[in-house]
Amino acid sequence: MYYAIADIKDQDLEFTTDTTYKRRITPDDFYKKNSNPLLVVNCSFFSFATNQNLNLVVKNGRLISYNEETIAARGKDTLTYFHSFYGALGISKKRRADVAWVYTDSSKKYPYASQLAMSYVQDSVAKPKLEYILSKTLIVKGHRGSSSDAFSKWKMRTAVGGGPVLVQGGEIKITNNEERKFAGKDINNHEPRTAIGYTRDNKLVILVCEGRSKGAAGLTLVQLAGILRNLGCAEALNLDGGGSSCMLVNGKETNIPSGKGVQRPVPSVFLIERK
Repeated sequence: MYYAIADIKDQDLEFTTDTTYKRRITPDDFYKKNSNPLLVVNCSFFSFATNQNLNLVVKNGRLISYNEETIAARGKDTLTYFHSFYGALGISKKRRADVAWVYTDSSKKYPYASQLAMSYVQDSVAKPKLEYILSKTLIVKGHRGSSSDAFSKWKMRTAVGGGPVLVQGGEIKITNNEERKFAGKDINNHEPRTAIGYTRDNKLVILVCEGRSKGAAGLTLVQLAGILRNLGCAEALNLDGGGSSCMLVNGKETNIPSGKGVQRPVPSVFLIERK
């Protein structure tokens, strides 16, 4: 395992993102494309079929990738759809970090976020608008009422989505079921992982771990959450893992990617640059 810690309040550091359009490139390529940043790490989940992100990405205050908002149900529920509120980590213009559960709408300038772990919505609407989703009545960990009571505009300068959320309030609280992220017992699978979180004293923690090899079994989400909590994270988020997990520091690989040591091309990365 390898982790990097950066001071969010350090004015010499710039926390940003980069994406491609309908194609994927390696972290090495992103490093060259962005004039050799201090750190490059994979972030959001993506589609192999379309090469597009499946999670929110915000760059310079602009929403450039959206959550995959609708997933068709299967089996006896084939005529219904699931709409999930996926976890995301953002850093505001005032350099304050936050992990929240986010919903995006391509007709809206900003994502909408809740500080409560919101349960998914299941209905027969294939392409719901934000207003419809916010009108639904949800019950979440003791909170009962309209989701519009919990959601507000999430004005972040930089943000990346993934899921599930791993740490809340300094404690292990994994919202895999609420986000419908991994099925069944997959939460206990040992896998290569990428995760990001922040501490109460404004430090950003970015962690990757190896897996699927003789020398490294990988981590379960519970183990990953425990490590991030022990590193002092007040909130933390799982990002895309497996063969995508790769972090470069000063252009050099920290972990060995699980795909025979070869970096997997991805459509988005999180970056730390020196101004």
